[in-house]
Amino acid sequence: MLVTTTNTIEGKRIVKYIGLVSGETIIGANIFKDLFAGIRDIVGGRSGSYEQVLREGKNTALNEMQQYASSMGANAVIGVDLDYETVGSGGSMLMVTATGTAVVLED
Repeated sequence: MLVTTTNTIEGKRIVKYIGLVSGETIIGANIFKDLFAGIRDIVGGRSGSYEQVLREGKNTALNEMQQYASSMGANAVIGVDLDYETVGSGGSMLMVTATGTAVVLED
């Protein structure tokens, strides 16, 4: 399935707009990741564990959105937007939402 942030796809004609689709995930960061991220804040550098959580959240939300679009008969999702929010007590969890428009592209 083609997924894009643009509203059109060069060389393809949209023959049907199906509707809005989304995928969501909420991922908790454990105490060890928080501890090592705090150390990284002090000494500098990238936090690989948090980057992995972000990647995992993005991929899960996108996959869920694509499955939903496919179940509606779409073969592409256009205008995709990713949103990241912290939720839970003290912002201990990360919510990732992927939204877009499910469409059918001409073969």
